[in-house]
Amino acid sequence: MNKNLIVIVGPTAIGKTSLSIALAKYFNCEIVSADSRQFYKEMNIGTAAPTIDELKQAKHHFIQHKSIKDDYTVGDFEKEALEKLSKLFQNNDYAILVGGSGLYVDAVIKGLDYFPEVDPNVRKKLQEEYQNNGIELLQQQLQVLDPLYYQKVDLQNTHRVIRALEVSISSGKPYSTFLSATKKNRPFNTIKIGVIADRQIIYDRINLRVDLMIKEGLLDEVKSIHQYKTLNALNTVGYKEIFNYLEDEWDLDFAISEIKKNTRRFAKRQLTWFRKDPEITWFDYQINLEQVATHIKKSSL
Repeated sequence: MNKNLIVIVGPTAIGKTSLSIALAKYFNCEIVSADSRQFYKEMNIGTAAPTIDELKQAKHHFIQHKSIKDDYTVGDFEKEALEKLSKLFQNNDYAILVGGSGLYVDAVIKGLDYFPEVDPNVRKKLQEEYQNNGIELLQQQLQVLDPLYYQKVDLQNTHRVIRALEVSISSGKPYSTFLSATKKNRPFNTIKIGVIADRQIIYDRINLRVDLMIKEGLLDEVKSIHQYKTLNALNTVGYKEIFNYLEDEWDLDFAISEIKKNTRRFAKRQLTWFRKDPEITWFDYQINLEQVATHIKKSSL
């Protein structure tokens, strides 16, 4: 096995995109995105998707290739990403996987766990409960049925909370009992790179990015998809807050401050997820490219 997948992870706004492009140029290879928010073509500004110039610098895959109206799961991504990597490795010993969505990164590297069939009536009832009462009661229910998963899941991610509940209720067992540490064999070597900075630097970069999003037209982007606000893809930071502004629940300054706050919380959860992985080698966000490349070459098979 002489194929190497360079995996670049870290909190949002830390500079993963720029590093991945620099490494793609260095190793003359292509990039597979594992950022689940950047899959959707209607969501550009609010997801900080690579710019046209950045896309020209290196070949990217899985960037804005789906519509928010499409039903696209992490299982679909795992299958399609592995197929794409298989093709890329036919012509190159290196490929890059980059993103802050830990579940999607792990799906490619480790594979997904098996889950039992879910009773459709249970799913329907949970969806109705969410529509009628919001997320808080579902969060409380999850804390009772699966306190272990409750501690690690993004509690603001409605899709994941409902998914855990429907499995727990349908099976009679906590969702976390179906999450195994069994890693599937992959036909490539994995080299994991983490990008990090001091907390205040991360937070400052997030605040600046949100301000830039507003200047670039985030309001108009959210307005254009307001009618689809109930879709799962739009239940995400940067969009939910602007929906509240558009519906006169919040003023604009407060909505922007909430985007910044919720993005900072999201970054904290990302770091919690990735720091559990001892295979990640962490580099400061200002590290010299040559140092990262040297590490990758030493770790290559």
